[in-house]
Amino acid sequence: MDLATLRDTDLTHLYAAADAYDRLHGSFGQHAEKWSTGVDGRIAASGWSGSTADAARPALHRTTGELKAAQSEVGQMGRSIRTGADALAIAQSTLRKALADVQTAGMSVDDRGAVSWPPGSYADQHDPEYEKGCERTARQLAGRIATALAEADTVDQALAARLQHYTGRAQDGSGLDPTAAVGDQLDTSLIPDNLLLGSVPKQDASPTEVNAWWNGLPADKQQWLIKEHPDLVGNRDGIPAVARDQANRIILPRLIAEYEKGGHASDPNEALKLNGFRSIAQRLRDSAGKEPPVLLLGVGGEGQGRGIISFGNPDTADDVTSLVGGLGTELQRIGGGDGTRAKAVYDAARRADPTRSTASIAWLGYDAPLSAAGTVDLSRAQGGVDAYRRFLEGQRASHQGQPAHVTAQGHSFGSLLVGLAARKPTGLAADDIILVGSPGTDAFHASEFSVGADHTYVGAAGWDYVSHAGWYTRDPASTEFGAQRFAVDVGSANGTAHSSYWDDGPDDDHTSVDNIGRIVSGHGSRITKAAGRRD
Repeated sequence: MDLATLRDTDLTHLYAAADAYDRLHGSFGQHAEKWSTGVDGRIAASGWSGSTADAARPALHRTTGELKAAQSEVGQMGRSIRTGADALAIAQSTLRKALADVQTAGMSVDDRGAVSWPPGSYADQHDPEYEKGCERTARQLAGRIATALAEADTVDQALAARLQHYTGRAQDGSGLDPTAAVGDQLDTSLIPDNLLLGSVPKQDASPTEVNAWWNGLPADKQQWLIKEHPDLVGNRDGIPAVARDQANRIILPRLIAEYEKGGHASDPNEALKLNGFRSIAQRLRDSAGKEPPVLLLGVGGEGQGRGIISFGNPDTADDVTSLVGGLGTELQRIGGGDGTRAKAVYDAARRADPTRSTASIAWLGYDAPLSAAGTVDLSRAQGGVDAYRRFLEGQRASHQGQPAHVTAQGHSFGSLLVGLAARKPTGLAADDIILVGSPGTDAFHASEFSVGADHTYVGAAGWDYVSHAGWYTRDPASTEFGAQRFAVDVGSANGTAHSSYWDDGPDDDHTSVDNIGRIVSGHGSRITKAAGRRD
């Protein structure tokens, strides 16, 4: 396919043809049903017997089967044309975007797709870097044009072959064979769906690479991927938050339906996940139309279940914070208690500085221990380190405008995960760290974290037994740990101190959540400080 043909073709005619086949499929279906019930079915139920009846019944059944096979063929032709039109539309959009970028770059393109540039000034002509830069840009643009033309040509040939295939079946009568029609329906090798997925980055691609790939796609291809392959978009770090939310809102009801059918009876976490998916769905319903907008940044059935929700858009917010829950964090807490904590942090940050925008995230991307016995398994936290680090890197990659002020929060066992992530050689993509109710981080001193001791904040209530445990090396609330300790409600002996740091009701002590809000909004210097414990 040449450049002018792809650029100028009006694809609405293909969609109109697909619509016509869809209408024919529906009408033919009604005709086949009338025959099946009005003729074949009535004869079968009539009690007619004898040699003539014995000869007639197979013929009538055969006609019923042929009508249904023909209906299937018509439906498949409509789907094939629509899929081909989608693929051509995406290739066309890719080409047009590349041509627009050629014009923006002050270059020109010929009918074959070769890109050239005008001679520069006298100084430019004697600057080897200018020539190299122009050549590099032209090569990239020509490559995009060539890719679009190659994709369109592949689609064109595949669609033509598919339609010829159905024409041949109509001519030789095989299209009326019910068995062959069902088998043919499963044969999608001629439909170029895989072509549209060829550019998707591999799973080990960095969030920066993923973001660059996504931003290079035409808007209609982005929407096609969201609609047709939400699994490739919803949980991919580096893809913008709004796109992830759109994809995950498609995935979530599918997961609920899948688990409600009970098809995962061998999964010990089946009920845990279903409750979690329902809880998240309820949170989204309750938040619809309210401020801040709630975005579903991740959801899945891995392990005990995965879920990430954000109050506010992290791609546009001045301040972004992600809370990692700890002991007892089931998936349903993302829609429930942890979601409520994230909203409380959002409100506290807005109180601390109303001039700044905030995104507060509840993150569950690992299997948190569900009982105290599970906290001895350090591998649970270690298993979530890379996922959390990639998530924060993805937030950095997809953020618009000036870089956001990013705060990583860890509660309970989640603080161990955050600490382990911040001790990685490449660090954590955060400016500040908040450790709350922490039993330790596997570090001896806050200076071991990538943010440094001055940007590590610790909240620990006097009655919080977990924060006194010291399970993982040293108590972060101790003076010797070297972090900045902020004041919290001391809690009470009734066992609720470990879970009350984010309490934000009218009758609650707001000391803790207000200090967290100050840190999240970039005003850590304004916290109410508390003295460190002695080891």
